[in-house]
Amino acid sequence: MSEFKVHHHVSELMHVLGIKGSEGPEVYAELMTKNIRPFISTLVSAHQAKRKIAEFTKTPEEFLRKYDDLKSKNVKDLDAMVFLISKLSDDKSTTSVLSQNAKLYEMPMDRASVPAPGTKMTQAELSEVRSQLQSLATSGGSSQASEMFRKMMREKQVKKNLNMTLPDLPPWVFDRPFLTRDYVVLNRAPITPGVTLGTLPVGMQEMAIVNDGAEGKYTTLAYNQDKSGERSIVVDPSLDPSLRELANRVIPICTNYSTIVHFTEDKSSFEYGMVNHALCGAMKTLLKEYNVLIAQLENQYKQGNLPLQKLWFYVQPCMHTMDILSSIATGINKGACTGGVVLSLLHERTLSMIGDARGQELCLFLTQSACAPYFELLEKWIFKGVIKDPYCEFMIEEHESMHKEKIQQDYNDAYWEQRYTICRDRIPVFLELLADKILRTGKYLNVVRQCGQNSNSPQAEEILYTLKERQYVDQIEKAYNYASKLLLDLVMEERELIPRLRSIKRYFLVEQGDFFVNLMDITEEEMRKMADDIIITRLESLLELALRTSQANSDPYKDDLRVELSPYDLITQLLRIHSIDSRQEQVLQAVDPSEIHISGLEAFSFDYVVKWPESLVLSRKALTKYQLIFRHLFYCKHVDRTLCNVWTLNKSAKQLLLKTSTWYLLAFALCQRMMHLVQNLQYYMLFEVVEPNWHILMDSLRKASNIDDVLAHHNDFLDKCLKDCMLTTPQLLKIVSKLMLVCVTFSNFIQRATRTLTVESETSLLLDPTTPRKESREDEMDTSDTDKRGVASRVVSGHVSQLDSSEDFAETVTNFDSNFSSLLIDLLDKLSLYSATNTEHTKMNIIHRLDFNGFYTEQLEKVAADRSMAAMEGQE
Repeated sequence: MSEFKVHHHVSELMHVLGIKGSEGPEVYAELMTKNIRPFISTLVSAHQAKRKIAEFTKTPEEFLRKYDDLKSKNVKDLDAMVFLISKLSDDKSTTSVLSQNAKLYEMPMDRASVPAPGTKMTQAELSEVRSQLQSLATSGGSSQASEMFRKMMREKQVKKNLNMTLPDLPPWVFDRPFLTRDYVVLNRAPITPGVTLGTLPVGMQEMAIVNDGAEGKYTTLAYNQDKSGERSIVVDPSLDPSLRELANRVIPICTNYSTIVHFTEDKSSFEYGMVNHALCGAMKTLLKEYNVLIAQLENQYKQGNLPLQKLWFYVQPCMHTMDILSSIATGINKGACTGGVVLSLLHERTLSMIGDARGQELCLFLTQSACAPYFELLEKWIFKGVIKDPYCEFMIEEHESMHKEKIQQDYNDAYWEQRYTICRDRIPVFLELLADKILRTGKYLNVVRQCGQNSNSPQAEEILYTLKERQYVDQIEKAYNYASKLLLDLVMEERELIPRLRSIKRYFLVEQGDFFVNLMDITEEEMRKMADDIIITRLESLLELALRTSQANSDPYKDDLRVELSPYDLITQLLRIHSIDSRQEQVLQAVDPSEIHISGLEAFSFDYVVKWPESLVLSRKALTKYQLIFRHLFYCKHVDRTLCNVWTLNKSAKQLLLKTSTWYLLAFALCQRMMHLVQNLQYYMLFEVVEPNWHILMDSLRKASNIDDVLAHHNDFLDKCLKDCMLTTPQLLKIVSKLMLVCVTFSNFIQRATRTLTVESETSLLLDPTTPRKESREDEMDTSDTDKRGVASRVVSGHVSQLDSSEDFAETVTNFDSNFSSLLIDLLDKLSLYSATNTEHTKMNIIHRLDFNGFYTEQLEKVAADRSMAAMEGQE
């Protein structure tokens, strides 16, 4: 069972039980996935569990009767459920909680009270009960149930196979009574014998009863209300007791024959599938031998040489065979079994005959015959990757609505998981442990076949059912190993998955430094525009230029890189992902993307063109995760670049006499702290998160044995990167985004406030642009220019002094410092709490880098002390 399915079941169970607490379903789901153990059912464990529940319950007879009824219907996982209930009955706390919840979810029928014995019912109540019993008697027959089941199976198969119509048997096949080989049901008066059987001599009684057979003057064939019910034969009670006892021994073979014949005729309809058809064919083969015996006995009777004792002697060898066939037919009828369920029933019946060599050989013959069409479907799947299942009985189901093209378009597309799925109800019990390998084998071959290559396995052999399961297990494992190696070689070697992943890392994980410098330089003006005003084709042209003028030009996959502008900023997109099915998600979904105004820098992202079958690994979901990481890293790089521009202004300011410029010096000290944060955050994400996980991914891919391992390792890499980069923790992400916003706003403020800071800019304003430039070096050092530079320097100094003495500037710097410091302390505090509670110590590296000299330690201790005091006051 997958992790998502476990999470879903836990959520449903918590909702039903009304459990509301601080711990969500993910806590219990994770605990369950870590403690999953395969349930191995044995007769001993099932019997012990059944006895324990019978002792625990108030009505043990009713429980045992219900268990036997479900067992006869071949209900799947019955023993596993009984074992679970027996374990629950040992836990008193669990039983008390369940009993409390049982009162809340009582059905109306549970609250109904039965009249006490001896009480009288009113006429209205009596008529109501009578009408209900009549309706049940007239509408609940198994013949109608059989027709309903046949109709349901037909509708299911027609729905699945739209291009195929199952043939209909004409109505007269069921309506004409004499077309059956079973005893004919006729609405006629019973034959009244002229002489009472008991008045005849014993010899004549014996000849009369043998002559009557199953239905005659002295033997009556009794039917249930429906045709498929079990027949019963009643012998004239006046028959001699010794002869009656001998006749009653022979009668079961007649009733068993009726059950078997009706089963073979009923299950020969197209709706019941090829497994039932094959089983009916095997039963008909055995019935031929029985008919031969009947012909021989009739010949003996005509010769006057068949007394009842001799008849009993002749039919004894085949009675066991007919009894086994009848019990199998009854079990399949009760459970309305088809496909793999029939094979499970036959397999268990074969194993149960271990002490009866002849009976086991008979069951083995039936199981092998019924397995033939199922194993033919299995061979096509594991040797060719093809499913041709017109009767919906194979364990693998194909969903034709899932197309591989959507894997590059839809974020939630689950082509690989849902195109082919396992139907647990159709798995034969002897293939249950191999179901996952069987599914993967066909999926791998199917992918290879869709790539236009030969997917037929050279190891294709006929698979036969045997009691030595090692034979067909080895065949399936060989097919699995071949298919997994074939697809893995195709993806890894021929399609060069690892070089393509390196190419994606170069761009999405900001590895190619010179490329990003060129890109940010040439797209700076375009990025400042609003996202709606940017022309995609222009950005793609600039991207092409940046690729051609950097080391990325040597990348063979650079032409697959594309530009994409997201309608949402990074925070909004992540919040939409984190708050699925919540109230906040509904609010976010109500926001029209056209109403969100973001700059090109906030909307900028990369996209990548991936072809089949690489798209299995680089699906839309995987590329979206790459995009989230890229947008985070790219925005941090933009903030770092903006702060570096302010740092260049600081270099120019050092040329001036700014010893008295207190607020100006504090502003650049704050800028240095911001640069320290952003640069260390980038270093942490690139060199302490991405690089180590990337090396682990490369080692894992080289050791992978199949494409599912490749998918798992790649998804683990992306999930770890997202988690350690704080993209999966909304609280931390919001704080980081606010810090980045403060840094960008501060940088813009400083650049606006100091736009006339540089001496060169002031000199260019004073110099006459129309004056021709001097050619000699001596002329360039003209005294007039020197004077003008001195004037410019004094102007800048005066501007700085005026700026420093401005109260607005001082107050703004103080506010920026206060906001930045409070947010940074909040971030460090949340990181320390997250690392302590979730045992994720990777993020502690950020604290060590930002607080390397203990500058923030005192403030963090104060925050922790305040939190502890608040917690203590809350407990009081």
